[in-house]
Amino acid sequence: MRTARQTAVATTLVLAAAGELLATAPTASAAVTCASPLFKREYFANTTFTGTPKRVDCDSAVAESWTGAPAYGLPRDRFGVRWTVTRDFGSGGPFALSVAARDGVRVYLDGVRKYSVWTDLATVRAGTVNLTIPQGRHTLRVDFANWTGTADVKFSYLPRTAATVDKVRPLTPAGFAVAYDRTTGRTRLAWAKNKEMDLAGYRVYRRLAGQTFPARPVVITGNATTTATDTPPATGETFVYELRAVDRAAHESVGTADLSVVTVDRTPPAVPSGVAAAVSASAVTVRWTAPSGAATYRVQRAAAPAGPWTTVVESLAGAASYRDLTADFHQQQYYRIAARDTAGNLSAYSATATTGAPDTTAPAPVTGLTAQGTTAGNRITWTAPATTDTAGYEVFAAPAGQEDPDGPEHVTGTSYHDVLAETGAETVYQVRAVDHYGNLSAATEVSTSRPTPAAVPAPLMERAAPSDLHNEITFRPGGPDAVTGYRVYRRSNTSSAWTPVDTTAPYTFTGTDRGAPLGRAYYYVVALDADGNEGPPSATAETVRDRPVLTAPLSAPSLTVVQDVRIAVVVDVKPADADRGKGITGYEWSFSCTDGGRHRTTGETARIQASVPYAGPCDLWVRAIGHYGSTGTAAYQDFFWTR
Repeated sequence: MRTARQTAVATTLVLAAAGELLATAPTASAAVTCASPLFKREYFANTTFTGTPKRVDCDSAVAESWTGAPAYGLPRDRFGVRWTVTRDFGSGGPFALSVAARDGVRVYLDGVRKYSVWTDLATVRAGTVNLTIPQGRHTLRVDFANWTGTADVKFSYLPRTAATVDKVRPLTPAGFAVAYDRTTGRTRLAWAKNKEMDLAGYRVYRRLAGQTFPARPVVITGNATTTATDTPPATGETFVYELRAVDRAAHESVGTADLSVVTVDRTPPAVPSGVAAAVSASAVTVRWTAPSGAATYRVQRAAAPAGPWTTVVESLAGAASYRDLTADFHQQQYYRIAARDTAGNLSAYSATATTGAPDTTAPAPVTGLTAQGTTAGNRITWTAPATTDTAGYEVFAAPAGQEDPDGPEHVTGTSYHDVLAETGAETVYQVRAVDHYGNLSAATEVSTSRPTPAAVPAPLMERAAPSDLHNEITFRPGGPDAVTGYRVYRRSNTSSAWTPVDTTAPYTFTGTDRGAPLGRAYYYVVALDADGNEGPPSATAETVRDRPVLTAPLSAPSLTVVQDVRIAVVVDVKPADADRGKGITGYEWSFSCTDGGRHRTTGETARIQASVPYAGPCDLWVRAIGHYGSTGTAAYQDFFWTR
């Protein structure tokens, strides 16, 4: 009985004999090339495989059973057939060579014989050879000889895939490439087919840049697949891919070189949390906790919990709060917030916050109301009520028995200076507390008179300047009139009351404000007559202390002599321990051996270097300089040289 492939050969031979398909005539061995993993099959009219093959073709497997001549031009007995294949075995590993034949068969690996039964057999004999094939390309050859009778031959080579036998991991896949589609948000991955015969498939791993790969792959494919698709999170971040091959023994290859993609950002930020709304200073202030990645916010308002909602601000940037000046805070209002990132993704809306029911309770009246007349105007101060929702105060000023024709002044602090009060006349003041809902307390009343200025000239204000320990106010006398001294006033804003801060002697034209806080301050000066009455005020001056200040004068710095020779002196200067970090900007120093001039360095620590011009004693003195130029106690170092 002939095999199907024998039938095909017989058909070819018939056609050739009829002159219809001359191309199927026996072919020279050198002219036939078989693509791996096909075998190149050569037919010989002898069992010694000598001479030119009678026929050469390609065979997909060694599996034959011939009862007659295997091909045209061959005898039915005493013929030989050789199969040869050269292929890439990938990483190699343990293989089983299985042979079954009636008559002689020999198997070679790279020309080295691995199996041989070379005799005329009456029955089929089978055998298996287990061996390790190294990594890379190798050649297998099967020689079969038939002497008489039926010719049977089968051969296969298969990897041994049991995990207890196979200890070789597959090779790293080649040709790995990735491409990200910003429209679909998908990554397409492609690679070259692995050469492993026991390949089970491929695993694709993905990680966020800067992190490690997870234990589980994001894509698993079969062994016949060389492409895959992944959809990474659309967060605008960089993701890194690695491909690994896996064999049937579950061994995983070393990963490919990492390839990265930058995804499109379609992931909104988290929902703002902690939203709260409260009426404050004639508006509704909404605050919330900013989620990570938020760039701007959408703020919506409604008069009912379920809406309808109105967007009051679409792209609020900056701090996580908003002061809604358009809300009717006399009615309960509801708010919700959504965050937007730099890519324009908008989060879901936050939980709803409400202002609560409107407050109709008036705050308590102010206490401790006092009024003091000065030549620069009347000074009114008070103590805030105990209620915590006070937003400010209304101050009314009018001559006794009259009403304030201009209406109240609105102030936020607990003092007021009435620069328009009439000189020599009594003025009555009323102060009422106002809460955030506009509720007014009962009025508290006080009166005072603005004194007529004494007959002494107003001082001439020169300047106000910050110092490290205080502010200094410099002025000049306004004329030759005799005065008994001067009084300096200060306030922190243009509506608060003036407070006296220093009184100077008649010939001292510098005031010192040792209690001045950081920030802006305004000053004016008045002269005092023989009875202590104030004259007219000077012009105002202002200054700003914008840095932390010293609480005590600077101490003497620490001096360390680094070099003391006839040529030069080198001294390291450091601040006293109590002065570290207090704003020392440099040091002033002088060396008596030189010209005696004063020199300056910069920085909290410094190195002083001076040349030594002659033998004899020399003195070095050094003192620290504060941020605003004040100087501290000097430190001294003595030197003496002989020549």
